[in-house]
Amino acid sequence: GSLPKWVVNKASQYLAPRMLKKLYKACVKYPAWKQQHDVSLKPWLYPEQNKLPPLELSELVLQHAASLENIDESSLSEVKEERGDHSGSEN
Repeated sequence: GSLPKWVVNKASQYLAPRMLKKLYKACVKYPAWKQQHDVSLKPWLYPEQNKLPPLELSELVLQHAASLENIDESSLSEVKEERGDHSGSEN
């Protein structure tokens, strides 16, 4: 579906500038962070660098999407957190 114009306008005015400011701050700090970490460690590119133990195939369980549709959540209660701030926003 499409978003209402007021949602796009609010996101453009408030969310996008905040996100860009956080991204800029992270980019400025990146060279110093990278100097403290192993530059050549890239386990997503080189699997041999991965230090995690391998998974046993016998421990894996195949789940089909149809079985996930029938999950009974009737015994769960909805917990509503009451805060003064908006959930999901970071300062």
